[in-house]
Amino acid sequence: MKQWMVLFKKEWLEMTRNYKILWIPLVFILLGIMQPVTSYYLPEIIEAAGNLPEGAVFEVPQPTPEEVLIQTLGQYSQIGVLILVLAFMGIVASEKNSGVSDIILVKPVSFVNYITAKWVSITVMTVGSFLIGILASWYYTGILIGDVAFGDFIQGALVYGTWLVFLITVTLLVSTILSSNGFVAFISLLVAIGLSAITSLLSKWMMWSPARLSTHAGQLLVTGSPDEHFALSMSITAVLIIALIGSAVVLFTKKERAA
Repeated sequence: MKQWMVLFKKEWLEMTRNYKILWIPLVFILLGIMQPVTSYYLPEIIEAAGNLPEGAVFEVPQPTPEEVLIQTLGQYSQIGVLILVLAFMGIVASEKNSGVSDIILVKPVSFVNYITAKWVSITVMTVGSFLIGILASWYYTGILIGDVAFGDFIQGALVYGTWLVFLITVTLLVSTILSSNGFVAFISLLVAIGLSAITSLLSKWMMWSPARLSTHAGQLLVTGSPDEHFALSMSITAVLIIALIGSAVVLFTKKERAA
């Protein structure tokens, strides 16, 4: 346990030195605030930039508070996921390429501790940044548009956070396999986009998909209860996360012992 804590502190120190501990939460806060502010001031923005004919009236219906938060989740599904993948694509590959991992693993360091310390550190950063950002969105939505019950909001946020954890776990696994950060980012984003697209197109057969969690999160915000098969989707996601971490450990161990 002591060795694991040392490795975890090393990961946290690294994120502090490269300012990830600062800029990732700031990006998520900005994305969270931007949606309710844009939704509230959209009519004024269109009027100022639309060059409408004199006397023309262009009415934009104001979205409900729940719709604004769902739109915020949509921002995180696009820009947020991209930011996370780019931030963590080199979590293993960069250390391997620079020789840092070789220096660390010269000592009797457990491969399990090495990988899981990285996973916990990026999970804490991801979930923490997302919750801060979505809380900012909920706060400004309440001020500008209307209230969303905090219980429904926090349930939806935690479910969506699980989807983000799954995606960064995929990034961790790919980073243990590939040495190029660019390819790690490409494959990770391909998994995120591909799984979401397939789940949407084949929804009848993909009720178990982790990508369904974003839909369940939206339903929790709107109705206070998830869609059908929520337990199945959440259970499969949890199992897949554990399997991905285990695969990362096994593959990293094989690569290091073969080197």
